[in-house]
Amino acid sequence: MIEVRNLVKRFNDGITILKGISEKFERGEKIVIIGPSGGGKSTFLRCLNLLEKPTSGEIFFEGKNILDKNCDINKIRQNMGMVFQHFNLFPHLTVLQNIMLAPVQLKKLTKTEAKDKAMELLERINLSDKADSYPSSLSGGQKQRIAIVRSLAMNPSVILFDEPTSALDPEMVGEVLSLMKELADDGITMICVTHEMAFAREVATRILFMDYGVISEQGTPDEIFSHPKSERLNQFLNAIL
Repeated sequence: MIEVRNLVKRFNDGITILKGISEKFERGEKIVIIGPSGGGKSTFLRCLNLLEKPTSGEIFFEGKNILDKNCDINKIRQNMGMVFQHFNLFPHLTVLQNIMLAPVQLKKLTKTEAKDKAMELLERINLSDKADSYPSSLSGGQKQRIAIVRSLAMNPSVILFDEPTSALDPEMVGEVLSLMKELADDGITMICVTHEMAFAREVATRILFMDYGVISEQGTPDEIFSHPKSERLNQFLNAIL
């Protein structure tokens, strides 16, 4: 589904945060990216849909080079959902309007179809009673679950999660991870940057360990957590587990 070739990201201050990453992600995989802060995890994720513009390299999504000047990246993003740390809901729109906005504006659904879809998704997460509420009245966990179903309303091929629980109070983390586990069970392709190791162990089909701008180790949850090959990964796990 996604292929990355020799991806480099260098910022204006001269710091190279991604150092020639090459990787493939297959349809149906649940990829979890772990590693220390500053290792390039979120930058790598944001490069996949060009929220960060790579300095060099190639990114192919479903066979199309999204860095080609003739590629319509907005069309690509319709099939590549993104869930951010801080929800990014529009504060002046109700929950229902937030979920309906993109499908209607991009003419994927009529207003009636979009409303039906939005209510179906809200019922799935037991928040249909919040349809006419504004984001300011919601808890962090509720906002993040709504941000996730807003992505689902577009029927994306893949959803990218950028530390979706890092801005939440601890008691709200569980409700968001529970929804993400449901999505994983449904078979949706997911690429998730997270510090939630229990989630990574339970849900991931493959874990990537990023450090100093490279994917230094990868494997199944059992290989990563029970049989780390490198001393650096072993040190990281000992520090956080």
